[in-house]
Amino acid sequence: MSYAFDPELAAAIALMPDVPLDDLPAVRAMQAVFGAGPASASGASDVTFTDAMAPGPAGAPDVLLRVYRPADAPDEPLPAVYDIHGGGFILGSVEVSHEGTLEMCRALGAVVASVDYRLAPEDPYPAGVEDCYAGLAWFAAEADRFGVDPARIVLHGASAGGGLAAGTALLARDRGGPSVLFQYLAMPELDDRLDTPSMRAFTDTPVWDRGKAAISWDAYLGPGRRGGADVPVYAAPARATDLRGLPPAYISVMEFDPLRDEGIAYAQALLGAGVSTELHLLPGTFHGSQMVRDAAVTRREKAERVAVLRRVLHG
Repeated sequence: MSYAFDPELAAAIALMPDVPLDDLPAVRAMQAVFGAGPASASGASDVTFTDAMAPGPAGAPDVLLRVYRPADAPDEPLPAVYDIHGGGFILGSVEVSHEGTLEMCRALGAVVASVDYRLAPEDPYPAGVEDCYAGLAWFAAEADRFGVDPARIVLHGASAGGGLAAGTALLARDRGGPSVLFQYLAMPELDDRLDTPSMRAFTDTPVWDRGKAAISWDAYLGPGRRGGADVPVYAAPARATDLRGLPPAYISVMEFDPLRDEGIAYAQALLGAGVSTELHLLPGTFHGSQMVRDAAVTRREKAERVAVLRRVLHG
């Protein structure tokens, strides 16, 4: 199938690595090569970072948080972003996302806490979202330790991280957990039923397609559960029927992304529940097209993300 990709993005598609999710060890090894980790930041004196262990969910291991702070920040409580990396529930780590998190901390002038949740299929649902919630609850409780204003904590996640951020917001509401000021969900993975028009149509799009989405959900939920009647809303927030009382949201979607329509539907559902929500569809894009960093549409998406988050964090 042919797609009307943005010309700058189309020119780069042939150079983008394929992600063969049916060979998970190989793709994790490939991803580790691209994630340089802390050693690459040894000269980055403008941001400090430290690793801390949050108590895990009951009976589970502790959860690693990597906490970043601008080195020149005033000695006063700062707003914070609680960042949940993407990777289809099966890839990613704080190491892989390290450079991007450093960049976020610099751009926002805020503390950023990156959570290293357990991955599927080794640790299927509810491990991932429970780790994210446990880390958030501890981080908010320890706000003084990290120089953070607990009333100004924003959830941020992309792709599966966006789905986990939405699930974490639901858990925080339903458990009377920490206050969440805002949720920023970039091209979120929200719906295990794989039945939206974009999900049915986009079976050969770059980086992410319907087949990879199926592999992702089967790993996260366990064999045979995808699309079933018993999938919890904290696993697949698109299934939630009561979204009242959730934090305001910003949702971005890519035009030629199988996840596009579930993001749009979730924004509409939030609005219907009285939750202030902004939705932005970026034309000519595909899932992960932000990897083409110099494209004008990528720079525009990044500038808007920074502007939205800075406005929320700093008023």
